[in-house]
Amino acid sequence: MASSDDHDTLPPAGTDGLSLEALRIRRGLGRFLAHQGWVWLPEVSLPNKRRADLLAMDPKGHFLIVEIKSGLADYRADSKWQDYLPFCDYFGFCVSPEFPREIIPEEVGLLLADAYEAFQERPYHHAPLAPARRKALMLRFAGLAARKHMSALDPDGTF
Repeated sequence: MASSDDHDTLPPAGTDGLSLEALRIRRGLGRFLAHQGWVWLPEVSLPNKRRADLLAMDPKGHFLIVEIKSGLADYRADSKWQDYLPFCDYFGFCVSPEFPREIIPEEVGLLLADAYEAFQERPYHHAPLAPARRKALMLRFAGLAARKHMSALDPDGTF
């Protein structure tokens, strides 16, 4: 993993309501996923009123949800990870290399990330989505991505 002494800018703390540590983890995770062929969106609301920290889609249309935990208190405060499983093919947690990994349930994926890269320590939990749910999730993903793109092109627009 890259040294935290490397000077590279990140969005200010509070972006998406996340801590600076969570933003660093997300950036390293995002780079890792992109190199693996996944496209991803942060902070995606799901039909069950939960919000995934990161929803990614691979070139075959499989979905991955990754919950980012910036520290032990963040992990302990979140006992709802099972609620994400019906909305993805793959699931895992992503934490910093310093996180006490032994407390993450063995049955889910585990990634380690800093601001520059990530490493998959354990395979993702896998349970294929039903075709109807996959289609609905794909439409949600495409709509969110399009709105984010339109907003980037016209920040003053109403989308």
